[in-house]
Amino acid sequence: MLLLDAWGPGHTRSSSGCETRIIRAGYGADEIYTRMAMQSLPQWRGLGDRVGQPFFHPTGVLFLARENHPYSIATCETLRRMGVKHERLSKAELAVRFPQMHLDPPEMFGIYEPESGALLARRAVAAVVAEAVQDGAHYATESVSVDRDGVRTQSGEAIRAGAFVFACGPWLPKVFPEVLGKRIFPTRQEIFFFAPPPGDRRFAPPAFPSWVDFSDLRGSFGVPDLESRGFKVGLDRHGPEFDPDTGDRRVSAEGLAEVRRFLAERFPALAEAPLTESRVCQYENSSSGDFLIDRHPDLDNVWLVGGGSGHGFKHGPAVGEYVAQRVLGRGTAEARFSLAAKSETQQRTVY
Repeated sequence: MLLLDAWGPGHTRSSSGCETRIIRAGYGADEIYTRMAMQSLPQWRGLGDRVGQPFFHPTGVLFLARENHPYSIATCETLRRMGVKHERLSKAELAVRFPQMHLDPPEMFGIYEPESGALLARRAVAAVVAEAVQDGAHYATESVSVDRDGVRTQSGEAIRAGAFVFACGPWLPKVFPEVLGKRIFPTRQEIFFFAPPPGDRRFAPPAFPSWVDFSDLRGSFGVPDLESRGFKVGLDRHGPEFDPDTGDRRVSAEGLAEVRRFLAERFPALAEAPLTESRVCQYENSSSGDFLIDRHPDLDNVWLVGGGSGHGFKHGPAVGEYVAQRVLGRGTAEARFSLAAKSETQQRTVY
């Protein structure tokens, strides 16, 4: 097996920089992604156990939800129906358990998943590669082009295989411009880390969990202070169009100012906290937020895997199993993952 870190011809690869990701089970009324998250978590744990590194941090995950909000209510119902351990916390209970937060609006409540948490994404990917190499895979880094004549490196060397799986994130529309140029939408996403006051452990586990704020229209989310890197904050909405090769990876003054306004509203003690790190990464959005996992329409031995839309990494083990079954001609195809289900107009329904 060849494990190829590949991107489009003539381009220089850049790291996404999104090093920590929240893994959770709550996805509104969407049982597909809830099931995939539940399937993936023990496999991430198992990988960490095998290599002796704790990629998964069991911080718990807190959703700040709203009464009479369809997505919030559907999340509670899906977690209950699928047997995911969780608590529903009233606004008063939230105030007692997590006094770090300023809580509004009045209809706010919490959905807490105690067995969910955060993944160290960069380390986990490196461990997957190392384990694959140990099991006999050959790992290479190349720039490639793909057409009816096959897959070739930038130097013109042909790569031959019974099947090719292209899972290259925001580079997919560059490698396959005719098929995916108008169906996968890479966007610029800014991430910030802030230093809590000296000696203040209120923003680190176990005092505070990973969190997603459904009550905030900016789509705020974050991870507590892990490994003394700082309190992570991002906005889970689609940023502007972004080129993963040539885009400027310095965060904007406007983005930092907006996140500071959020901190002043929700976490007042961090309103003036020093910025310790920042990242510009990217989502590779499908039209709906559903994954793309399908055969290339013109190349029978080429499979397209992407459309993570900001939530794909955590589902990696489940996605890998699904892709392997499809490539081997087994299992049942999920219609929502098909290329035919991806349009050229963004109407996100999966969060």
